[in-house]
Amino acid sequence: MKAIQLKEFGGPEVLQLIDMDVPEPKGHEVLIEIQAIGVNYADTARREGQYVVETPLPYVPGSEVAGIVKAVGEKVTSVKPGSSVVTLLGTKNATGYAEFTLADERGLIAIPEGVEPQYAVALPLQGLSAYHTLKTMGRFENGETVLIHAAAGGVGTIAVQLARLWGAKTVIGTASSEEKRKLAADMGADLTVDYTKEGWEQEVLDATDGNGVDVILEMAGGDVFRKSLKCLAPFGRLVIYGVASGEQSRFYPSSLMEKNQSVVGFFLPQMMRKPVLYQKSLEELLHYMKSGELKLTIGGVFNLEEAADVHRMLQGRQTKGKLILTP
Repeated sequence: MKAIQLKEFGGPEVLQLIDMDVPEPKGHEVLIEIQAIGVNYADTARREGQYVVETPLPYVPGSEVAGIVKAVGEKVTSVKPGSSVVTLLGTKNATGYAEFTLADERGLIAIPEGVEPQYAVALPLQGLSAYHTLKTMGRFENGETVLIHAAAGGVGTIAVQLARLWGAKTVIGTASSEEKRKLAADMGADLTVDYTKEGWEQEVLDATDGNGVDVILEMAGGDVFRKSLKCLAPFGRLVIYGVASGEQSRFYPSSLMEKNQSVVGFFLPQMMRKPVLYQKSLEELLHYMKSGELKLTIGGVFNLEEAADVHRMLQGRQTKGKLILTP
């Protein structure tokens, strides 16, 4: 089978197309013929050796796939060959950028009839991240205000819609270009802000009459994190789920005490250790999508061999919505 592998850390050029043996499922594993692969910032961090956990080399990236079950291990009881499924793969050696992969049956979710694989695969990582940063970690409640950074990205476009679905009073989205801000507005943001412009945090405060926002979803780090703290309301929660800038931030934890504020970290693989929580939320997201309440923005569908170019576009802020690879 064809796969994309990296043997050393570095730029997009380290992603190489190789031939591998098709793996055989054992125990609770199933063999999936991949139809769609989700591309994420986590994949670029893996490639650069900057991921939250260690990346073993050689490595085939990609943790988000949709496809058809072709074979099952001897202990599999919940799924049959021919089933259309979507799943998140393990973090140690995901093997998602490939024509076939192995997955644990206990992490599979059936794709509803009528939902195309490229739309289903846009939900596990970014959909679950949006869902759990808002609801589980951000403890979002009906009537609260929300600030969502990178609101035109894969997580951002979903988070904007979920905040609206769940009854947000005001949804504020940030993005770096007029085109991206328009997309965030189309998804339901009440106000869009250019976070590359000096003084953007004051726009957020002005929009909330100086009170700040109740929940902030932050994935840039550095200066964006520091300015976001200034926008946090009393009892507010800032959820960190990435460091796209590569710059770690320092702050004085005691500064949170005055207004009873919280800074919370989110790492999706930890959520996968609670299958009931993971499965219930993904099924809810698929329901929203099938009913038309949740719209997914597909930023482009590319061949597997174009993985390096897709990484360049993603890191160059040349994209909006979800990027998909197809074998």
